[in-house]
Amino acid sequence: MRRCVSWLWGKNAAAAAFCLAFVVLASAAINGWMPSSAYSQDPDNPAPAPATPDPAPAPAAAPSGAAPSTGDQSLLAFYYNALGIWYTLSFLTMSFVGVALVVMNILATQRNAVIPPALIAQFEARLNEKQYQEAYEMARTDESYLGQVLAAGMTKLSAGYDKAVLAMQEVADEENMKLEHRISYIALIGSLAPMVGLYGTVDGMIAAFRVIANSTAQPKPSELAFGISTALVTTIVGLFIAIPMVIAYAYLRNTIAKISLDIGIITGSLMGRFETADPKGK
Repeated sequence: MRRCVSWLWGKNAAAAAFCLAFVVLASAAINGWMPSSAYSQDPDNPAPAPATPDPAPAPAAAPSGAAPSTGDQSLLAFYYNALGIWYTLSFLTMSFVGVALVVMNILATQRNAVIPPALIAQFEARLNEKQYQEAYEMARTDESYLGQVLAAGMTKLSAGYDKAVLAMQEVADEENMKLEHRISYIALIGSLAPMVGLYGTVDGMIAAFRVIANSTAQPKPSELAFGISTALVTTIVGLFIAIPMVIAYAYLRNTIAKISLDIGIITGSLMGRFETADPKGK
């Protein structure tokens, strides 16, 4: 499973993230996790029928823009009613894609994946035996970060050690840019989620003030609850998505920086023998 995910991630990161997000979303929908107003009542324990009203006059009906009664709603149903379908879909998409990207990047930045210990041992053994062509073929066929850097250095070694070091630096910068490019989408979601939440805050407050503007008398708090709940819930959900994404981005960015440093140390140790020696053994 891990090899399949790594292969798909290497071929098309966007497609891999979308597929994983789609699978998670479909599984959630099948298992009945998706928020819905139907969750306000338990099908096995239906709500009791309303009691016969007292002779006292019934209260006036709430206006069409007022929030629905939440006395019999779960917290999840209340959040869904406050968000509405479009905010719900937006936040679900960002959360699922964000989780998929975090998982993919954690797998892609594992030390054994970018710096395989077996490659280091076998490459060094080939160099000690002066089997330079075999060492080059081993590095060239290895798709890891370290393998690509070593292969670039071995390719330019015939032109001199300085050329080889320059080639390794260029490939290392390219591989490092690929890793940073992948995690940049996590930072994008971490920035976009609170902005959508802020948009919902403004949208909800406008809805609440519209109730005030269109009311001929002082509006009741229940009439303002719908817009205020939209404003507050979109804000908290946006922050709930953004905070883990920012933490994950900072962790992965530091991991990539450490990987880049380790690659430089390892390649310098393996290729440093060619600084004064002839790779052909002459």
